[in-house]
Amino acid sequence: MRKIILILLSVAPCLTLGSVMTRPHAMIEARAQEPAANTKELDRFITALERIQAGYVDRLNQSELIDAAIKGMLRVLDSQSEYFDWKLFRDMQVTHSLGPAGLGIDTIRDKGRVKVIAPIDDTGAARAGIRPNDIITHIDGIPVEGLTPHLRFFEKTRGEVDTTVRLTILREGEDKPLELTLVRKMLRLNSVWVHRDGDDIGYIRIPLINEWTMQAFGKAVRELASELTADKLKGYVLDLRNTASTEVDSAVALADAFLEEGEIVSIRGRTSEQVEHFNAHPGDITNGKPLVVLINGGTASAAEIVAGALQDHKRAILVGTRSFGRGSRQTIVPLGTRSGALRLTTGRYFTPAGRSFDGTGLVPDIEIQQDVPANREDDKVLTAAYDLLRGKDLAPK
Repeated sequence: MRKIILILLSVAPCLTLGSVMTRPHAMIEARAQEPAANTKELDRFITALERIQAGYVDRLNQSELIDAAIKGMLRVLDSQSEYFDWKLFRDMQVTHSLGPAGLGIDTIRDKGRVKVIAPIDDTGAARAGIRPNDIITHIDGIPVEGLTPHLRFFEKTRGEVDTTVRLTILREGEDKPLELTLVRKMLRLNSVWVHRDGDDIGYIRIPLINEWTMQAFGKAVRELASELTADKLKGYVLDLRNTASTEVDSAVALADAFLEEGEIVSIRGRTSEQVEHFNAHPGDITNGKPLVVLINGGTASAAEIVAGALQDHKRAILVGTRSFGRGSRQTIVPLGTRSGALRLTTGRYFTPAGRSFDGTGLVPDIEIQQDVPANREDDKVLTAAYDLLRGKDLAPK
């Protein structure tokens, strides 16, 4: 019995297994050397397990009890920490066809619910009118609370191109649940959209920050530079509204493109030794031109790293509304042979000024309340950004 329990308290080297997890982190191995529980507390747990097995009215499966115990421990942690039983963990390590198309929706598990971070531009989710902070209660009539862990929900969103998914959502301000039908489409993962406003402002929209972003971003900025003469160019608008991702390296590269020096982000674990620093290198792709960054409640994770760094270095003015507040790193921790794994929060992101935005978000320098409109003509946040650049009034208000 004690050997079984110790499996729960041990930690093995980490594995990287796709978009739901981050790269391995050395802090896990360091913690594996620490005593997980003293003998008295371990004995208390074992005694409770033995009493349940011996005295409960129905015969119980020991493995199911252990699974339940692990899930119970995770409930006192943050909502991003999850347990994968050994069958699910095995499935995660093999290639299986979920279909090539998706809904284009970034979600997070929040207190047992599935919460929308943001819809990705030009996808089924955006076309159907999904908004940040929508709560998804059912997918094709199936309660999402039963789709544990969050990976099971993700699997339900994948399928063949042009097939449909019916989502039931709760939205603040609505008296009853909404039923929306979304169409699965191939996701454009390397999109960076640009245009110029007049002959003096460049607009850059990044709907998703991932490993292809910087190549598309560099090309887009070069195209703008060829259309706008340096003597007339008043600055750039970087639109990070409804931009989500967990790609730390890509976020660092994007922020670095606008900075000459200094820290971009740090990732801090439990102790002072468990800290990673990411710094900028010389070279500003815009040659120091004024910059306004647009954020809202769908600006999350990697986009918050970029916005936070530019704000702290006073390289940009942030305009819009408070960002989402997704600022933690998760690491996959195998528990042993046929013992499943944990998705465990092992660190939090901090801006150069030492601010954690996890759960709180970033506050814009200039707050303007507005949902992202369907067209630029009705976009008062974007209009305010243009006015700032043309008026050269870039001091925070």
